Amino acid sequence: MLSLRKEPPLSPEVLEEAAEWLMRLSENDLSDSERAEWELWKVSSPERDRAWARAQLLQSKLGGLPPSLAMSALDRPSSPERRAALGKLALLLAVMPVGWGSWKLTQSQQWTADYRTAVGERRELTLADGSRITLNTDSAVDVLFDSQQRLIRLREGEILVQTAADTSALARPFLVSTRQGHMQALGTRFIVRELNPFTHLAVLEGAVKVVLADNRESTPLIVNAGQSTEFTAQTQGALTQANRHAGAWTQGMLMADKMRLADFVAELTRYRRGFVRCDPAIAELRISGAFPISDTQRTLNMLVQTYPVLVTGHLSGYWVTLSPA
Repeated sequence: MLSLRKEPPLSPEVLEEAAEWLMRLSENDLSDSERAEWELWKVSSPERDRAWARAQLLQSKLGGLPPSLAMSALDRPSSPERRAALGKLALLLAVMPVGWGSWKLTQSQQWTADYRTAVGERRELTLADGSRITLNTDSAVDVLFDSQQRLIRLREGEILVQTAADTSALARPFLVSTRQGHMQALGTRFIVRELNPFTHLAVLEGAVKVVLADNRESTPLIVNAGQSTEFTAQTQGALTQANRHAGAWTQGMLMADKMRLADFVAELTRYRRGFVRCDPAIAELRISGAFPISDTQRTLNMLVQTYPVLVTGHLSGYWVTLSPA
């Protein structure tokens, strides 16, 4: 039987080198000596060969650099804008071939939405009926109020909803929809997070009725205060006790109570531009405490001061690795 061997991840240094060459090639024609240097770099190691193969794949899909990165290619070699663009490009190369699809989807979802937040940003909205919505990091929503309903479509990310009664004579239901289904508020305060292919719902007050997108004939699930659930477009999940710190992000905090370091890092990454990797050797380390999400570098420093963890930065801070101290 044939076995498939997974290739090891490319190092941040090689990814940055590939990003640098890709930018230099996009700026203008290389001189003969520069082109010879580039050709020598490509064949100097198998890892560099793999990195450039990813760069070529990215070029073929984009027809060049992403517009948001191409502008920075014209800056001075040492400018912060160019260094930031290099970091973003190296990260995109790191996750190819899925990276381009994810990047394109995120751009489409975010920039055509009615309301959105950038990575690390939070935003609170008061709607026409007095209901309030708080958008977490990297989130996007559409607001559709008509004579039949009050609908919030969560495209990406996470929101906290505090509903208000419909004072009009229409008595319109308040709904939140994701790709997996829609949730009807029954006078309530709740959190919805879109985690394709499933949605996570935590009810803080009142109750929420869940109807699945591709299984509308199933009995709707009622989730009461203090409960949470996860559901796909076809399957309802079990009711569990809601995390009592589920809404801590609205206060700018990430709360951990004996949380696996790997899970903590996955959450922290949501609030930080770039990539944070946890060495498998410390993935099971248990973390507790209150950590600021508005200053992720401070949070990383807190980990170093409290736990046997070493934090190493690459690509101007866009790539961070946590390893045993």
